[in-house]
Amino acid sequence: MTDKMNSKHRDRMKRQKAVVDAGIEKATEERGIVIVLTGNGKGKSSSGFGMVARALGHGMKVAVVQFIKGSFSTGEEAFFRRFPGEVEYHVMGEGFTWETQDKSRDIATARKAWELVLGFLQDAGIDLILLDELNIVTKLGYLPIEEVIEALKTRPPMQHVIITGRGADKTLIDYADTVTEMRDIKHAYRAGIKAQKGVEL
Repeated sequence: MTDKMNSKHRDRMKRQKAVVDAGIEKATEERGIVIVLTGNGKGKSSSGFGMVARALGHGMKVAVVQFIKGSFSTGEEAFFRRFPGEVEYHVMGEGFTWETQDKSRDIATARKAWELVLGFLQDAGIDLILLDELNIVTKLGYLPIEEVIEALKTRPPMQHVIITGRGADKTLIDYADTVTEMRDIKHAYRAGIKAQKGVEL
C-alpha cells in the first residue's frame, strides 16, 4: 500500500471517527429499551438469547418466557437452566399452531404465559426479559397488542425487553426503540436438510 493510499485511508477514518464520536456524545439518555426482532429469516430467537448471555455477563437478572415453542427441548433451554439464580426460564407453549390445531386452547395457553410475563414486567429486580415468539401470539390475535403495549409502558424504567417472532405488529414496531427485520435469503431446510442441534435446536 502506498503512502498516498494510507493517507487517504487515515483521512477517511478520521472523518468517520468524528461522526461516531458526535453520535456517542449526543446519546446521553439511559433507560430500559424495547427491542423487536422480526422477519421471515432465521436468527430472531438466536439474537435474543445472545443478549440474554450478554446480560448475564454483566451480572444482570433475566427472565425468559417462550410462547408457542414447547413441544421439544432446545439447546438454549438446556444451557440457560444451568443458571437458576440468574435466569427465570419458562417454556409456556404447547407447540406450533399447526401442531396443536386447537385455537381456544392456544389462546388459553398464551393468556397463561402472559399472566406470568405481567409479573416480570412489574419486577424491578428483573433487568432483561426475553419474550420469545410473542409476535406470533399477537399476530394470531391470541393477545391484544394494546394490552402488550400498555404493560410495556408501565414496566420499571431500567428494564429491557426483547420480543421475537415473525409478523411484528406495526403498533409494536412504532413503540419499540430498536427493531431488526431478519430477511430470508436461503435456508438449508428447503434443500432437504433437517434441523440441526446447535443451529436450529
